[in-house]
Amino acid sequence: MKFGIILETKELEKAWNAFRFATISKKNGHEVKVFLMGEAVESENLTHEKFDVAGQLKTFIEAGGSILACGTCLKSRQLNGTNACPISTMVDCVKMVEWADKVITF
Repeated sequence: MKFGIILETKELEKAWNAFRFATISKKNGHEVKVFLMGEAVESENLTHEKFDVAGQLKTFIEAGGSILACGTCLKSRQLNGTNACPISTMVDCVKMVEWADKVITF
């Protein structure tokens, strides 16, 4: 199955759970793409002793997952895209939703 995940929060536990779900889905044979929107574009830098979002994001990428990050959201925070979270557009988000069998939001 193809899962498109839209993450819109940098709330530590929710973002951590989103990437845990994405990683487990990928490891169980599903195709998974994550689109970071709003404050979630900061996920790559979110670390906490209990909810290590950045660590889970890295684990997801290492499992072969794909991440897209809203370019407008990045720019509004004066951030740049990275190899892990490339700058994307709403068109890319729409394409991910069209591609997915299921869309999950966190």
